[in-house]
Amino acid sequence: MSTMVIASTDGKDKNPMKENNTTRSSNEINKLLANSECLVLLAHGSKDPQWRVPFERIVDAVQGQSGKTKVRLAYMEFIEPTLMDVARECVGQQISHLRILPLFLSIGAHLATDVPEQVNQAKAKFPQLEIELLAPVGKDPRLAGLIQQIVIETLSH
Repeated sequence: MSTMVIASTDGKDKNPMKENNTTRSSNEINKLLANSECLVLLAHGSKDPQWRVPFERIVDAVQGQSGKTKVRLAYMEFIEPTLMDVARECVGQQISHLRILPLFLSIGAHLATDVPEQVNQAKAKFPQLEIELLAPVGKDPRLAGLIQQIVIETLSH
């Protein structure tokens, strides 16, 4: 197994596997690596400030259950933060992996073209980030089932 050494500005090489001359365990290393991920919930965006409230509630609800993974909300257009804003923030926090979960029901023009363009721009600007674009939430069959259930309950009232 190779050991990564980082050169510091004081001339002394630093080994991230060691702290205070003690070798870190694999559990400690995994904890450090787990803290270097951010799940970005990407919503469309709207000029109406009330539109964003349900998305902010989702982030607030899941943040406490996300362990060491940071959860951030970004918007494709109209409002901030944008995907680029969140990527910049993550680089500043030494986060190395972004996973983007589009909060869209289906793949239309935005997910076919606009979002991949934004992802490519973020990759070009921040090559140190590993950026992964996930399938939209609408591809999850549980969401279709929930919508069907709501429709059936609405029909019966």
